Amino acid sequence: MSIVDVLQTTGEWPVEEVAASAITSDGIECVGDTSESFSLASVSKLITAYAVLIAYEEGAFDLDDGVPPSLLPSFDVTPTYRELLSHASGMAFASREQEKPARTRRIYSSAGYEVLAEALEYTTEIAFPDYVNQAVSQPLNIEITVEGSAGHGFSASVDALTTLAQEFLGPRLLSEETLEEALHPQFPRLSGIVPGYGRHNPCTWGLGFSLHGGKIPHWIPQSMPHDTAGHFGQSGTFLWIHRPSNRAAVVLTTRHFGDWAKERWTNFNDQLWQAMGG
Repeated sequence: MSIVDVLQTTGEWPVEEVAASAITSDGIECVGDTSESFSLASVSKLITAYAVLIAYEEGAFDLDDGVPPSLLPSFDVTPTYRELLSHASGMAFASREQEKPARTRRIYSSAGYEVLAEALEYTTEIAFPDYVNQAVSQPLNIEITVEGSAGHGFSASVDALTTLAQEFLGPRLLSEETLEEALHPQFPRLSGIVPGYGRHNPCTWGLGFSLHGGKIPHWIPQSMPHDTAGHFGQSGTFLWIHRPSNRAAVVLTTRHFGDWAKERWTNFNDQLWQAMGG
């Protein structure tokens, strides 16, 4: 199958609307209305993480600094930006409670990303949506609707995320050093749960980017390299990149993640990877 053939199989998925793109060194292939805005759910975390990394490079804070104590008054020691970005802070999924000591368990935390957004506002004195717009959207000439939770509230089109994926493959807004750090396993021995896919030991994560790391079961198949990175969202969305081969893919849908996605995404990405050259 060709790349376009594989992308077109998304038209058989049980979703009302879908759009997708695939990026290789030869160019970009797309299907669906790539200009339509979709809810990103947790793919939003990639955008929040990138904004935080840009603020770090601008000198707003160090990744190993604790976030401002006023944001987490119940914590004896506030987690660091690195711990929050990599879900190693011990913070609960949806509340600002510490379930485990930092760096002992990978607890996937959307609340942690809301803290990161507030910490960015605190240190830069710029409203988080404005910072994302100024630091990410405007330089890339893309539109991202930043509202609600910094962990799962944004909306964007396939066109916008394709440009963002290209930025991840060849950064202009970040240094290569910082991006490589973001794609490097953080606290690599931690176990944890990937929502929808169960417990993994280790549960490999970078700074914002979920790393394949050989996880089974997973939405990224075993045929793809362990250093494939990205994120999926509960709105039926995902983005992955593989920098060494200059490949990436984006799929956005209008149906909430569930068994329908688990039954299709792994095989779809396997077929797409093979069509890209294996």
